[in-house]
Order: sequence, then C-alpha cells, then structure tokens
Amino acid sequence: MAGEVVKNSKGRLQLEIYPGSQLGSEQQCLELLQIGSLGMTKVSAAVMENFSPSLKVFGFPYLFRNDEHRFSVYDGAIGQQLLKEGQQYWLRGLAYFDAGNRSFYTKDKQIKEPKDLEGLKIRVMQSPTAIELVKSFGGSPTPISWGELYTALQQGVVDGAENNLPSFYSSRHYEVSQFLTVNEHSSIPDILVISTIIWDDLSDDERAWLMDAVEEATIYQRKLWKKAEEEALFEVKKAGVTIYYPDKELFETLSSGMVKQLQKTDPEMYELIKEIKNVE
Repeated sequence: MAGEVVKNSKGRLQLEIYPGSQLGSEQQCLELLQIGSLGMTKVSAAVMENFSPSLKVFGFPYLFRNDEHRFSVYDGAIGQQLLKEGQQYWLRGLAYFDAGNRSFYTKDKQIKEPKDLEGLKIRVMQSPTAIELVKSFGGSPTPISWGELYTALQQGVVDGAENNLPSFYSSRHYEVSQFLTVNEHSSIPDILVISTIIWDDLSDDERAWLMDAVEEATIYQRKLWKKAEEEALFEVKKAGVTIYYPDKELFETLSSGMVKQLQKTDPEMYELIKEIKNVE
C-alpha cells in the first residue's frame, strides 16, 4: 500500500509504517487516531465495536454462506456503510482486510460436537458477542488478553481458545493445544481505519491516491491471507496437531438462538443480519 501511494502521487504523499505494535495496542492506536497523532491503523472489527456498535454483527455465528458471500458483504453497500459509522468518533473505515474464519482449539481433548465444549474454559476476546457465542455451545467463556494466552493454556487456566488458523500458528499456541476443530463459527474481519482529522485535511487528489492504493492492498492482502491459511494448516499438521472437521450444522443450529433473541433485544441488529444473509 505504501508503495502504491508513492507511485500514485509521484512521491508527494507517503506512508510511514510501524509494525509489531510499536505504537501501542489496537485500542491505543485508535485513541491516537482520535486526536490526530496517528494517521491510520489496522484493527479487528471486534475492537471497533466500541466506536461503531453495528460492527458487532460480524461476531454473530455462521453469518456467511462462503468466502464469496463474505467479500460481497464487505465490499458492497452494507459493508461500506458500516465503515463510515465510526466517523462521529473521528474514525473512518477505509477497507476490510481478511482475517478468515475462527475455530476452536483445545489442550486436552478433541471437540467433535458442541457438547464436547461443556464445562471447558474457552478464552474469548473481551466482546459480549464472543462471550454469548461460547455460552451457546455450552462452554465457559473466559476473557484473557492475547499476550497472556500462551501461558494461560500452558498452565491450564483455560482449556482452549478460538481464533483463525494463521493466528493459531503464528502465536505458537499449537505447542500447548494439540487439538484443532475447524468449525468456522465466525468471521471477524480486520478494518483499515484513518483518523478523520487526517482525512479531512487531505485534498481530493490525495484521497484518490490513497484510496487507489487501499483498493490494491485489499486485493493483495486477501491473496496473502489465503496463502497464510494454507501454510498454517500444513505447519500445525506437521507439528502433530490433530485436526477435525465437524458437522458445522450442529454448531450452527445450537447457536441460532443468539440471532432469534435479537428480535426482542435488538431488532435493528436482527434486521441487519437478515440483510446480510440475503446478499447475493
């Protein structure tokens, strides 16, 4: 993306990249965006829920039929509208980066069906939707920070966790969790976010240079992600992880009550989920 910006602008606009949480956590980076100290960042949509409540929709189970449906929602009218919701908090979403599908991995036993989660402490993000999801399967959701999870698994503080394949591999959690169940219960994207303080200061030309680069980067990132998923699966298999592909319908049926409850508790979210499921 930085290369495309330089090329598009003939060097008049540049991006400086600070990888590896050098500038703080996802939450801290968003706060820096709000005061204009940082220009852009990439965060999980789950973290953006605090500023754009509708984004919690991506945490609901089995929202998408397949990857094509998922990208149609991200890139279509619904997804683009959701990106703009954070503007009142000085945060403007620019694009969705793929973060794959989330599945369960456990330390001591294979999860073959939802009932196998009963009584197990499963690490989740600090997200009400993620907590309710694990509860719907009979598990005991346990919010723990990502940085502390390896040790928590090692010491038995939790029995397992849920995440996408590349994160399972890159975090080396497979060293202490030898059972992976590819049930793909949710698909929470990453979001590229710009400070509205910075955005409003850009000229029309600068915005065009940036957005062309964002579009190119989004296409490229999704290819990289697919490759990363294949590599992660190959490597954890090689490391001795037992991989199981369950009947997803068992999980989908059990978690469907979460969505039904929304008819009473949050009718707007219920309608949004219906709209997403109807996207071709």
